[in-house]
Amino acid sequence: MENLGQFLPLILIFAVAYFFMIRPQVKRQKDEKKFASALKKGDRIITKSGLHGKVVELNDKDFSCVIETMAGRLKFDRSAISMEMSKKLNAPAKK
Repeated sequence: MENLGQFLPLILIFAVAYFFMIRPQVKRQKDEKKFASALKKGDRIITKSGLHGKVVELNDKDFSCVIETMAGRLKFDRSAISMEMSKKLNAPAKK
């Protein structure tokens, strides 16, 4: 029984790390993957580097998309699109 008492703090540290660090990161990755697969033509988006544009073409073969900006059309990987910023961009304005 004493051996269990010695490992209890280590087990608690692992449990806390799992629930506060690992689990939220896995959920966030799953949400980002779902967001990237739900993109459709006409969606206004912001890339993680801050580029604003509109999706004009989606390619499921290499999981990329073509974005139309004021400078022209650019091809990006869907993982380069910011989920949080794009949701804020498309959210209705509060009065």
